[in-house]
This record gives sequence, C-alpha cells and structure tokens, in this order.
Amino acid sequence: MAGLKAGAPTPQALTVHSQSRVLEISFSDGAQFRIPFELMRVYSPSAEVQGHGPGQETLQTGKRDVTLETLDPVGNYAVQPRFSDGHESGLFSWDYLYYLGDQQERLWQDYADRLKAANTDRDAPMVAKSGGGCGSH
Repeated sequence: MAGLKAGAPTPQALTVHSQSRVLEISFSDGAQFRIPFELMRVYSPSAEVQGHGPGQETLQTGKRDVTLETLDPVGNYAVQPRFSDGHESGLFSWDYLYYLGDQQERLWQDYADRLKAANTDRDAPMVAKSGGGCGSH
C-alpha cells in the first residue's frame, strides 16, 4: 500500500500519545482510531516484518512496550515511524493506518493465533529467523 486509493479517507488529525503508547488518528469520513504502537510494530508493512511474499512473514515478539521515537511525514501519503527497538523501515500509508485502526480486533486475534501456533507469547524475546534471507529461495 504505497499511497492513497482514489476517494479514500484522508487524515484530519494525528496525535502521538507517548505515555499510553497509541497513535490517535482521525479521518475525513469521521472515523477515529487509537492504534497501539505494539500493533503498528507487529504489523509493520516493511519487508523485514512482512517478507517479500506470502509465508515469508516474521512473527514479531517482545514489542509490548515499544515506543515511537519519531514519526516523520513521507510526502502527503504516509508517515515513517522510528520505534524504540530501532525498527524504522516501514512506511505507513494513510490507507494502511486506516486498515490497522479499522481491523484492530481481527488483527489482534490473528496475532494471538500466530503466537499460539508458534508456541510462544507476545513478550518472548525475538528469535533470529533461521535459514537464508532475501534471494535464498
């Protein structure tokens, strides 16, 4: 999701709440979301998290207390957060932030299911992925 879909809602206000660790965002269609930093980090659209195709995702753990160090605008279509764990390669388009906010309940459940399937929990330290990275297939 590199940019905006034609006619998609646009952000009207964006507030970083450092203490409660949520990004509050209001859109032109009246939708308002409070997106936890942990959810943003776990579902970062970066290749580091999502991989380069289906089945290449890296399950993120140990992100409950992650904070936003910076949130930089990218053109007029996205923001690029830098998280306290050093992750800074994800571009969060307005469309993607809307999706994260709108689908929070389903995404949290999917995350819980993936953690259970991996026999781990959200507070476990990240484990390096074994095998090759990009281009090793």
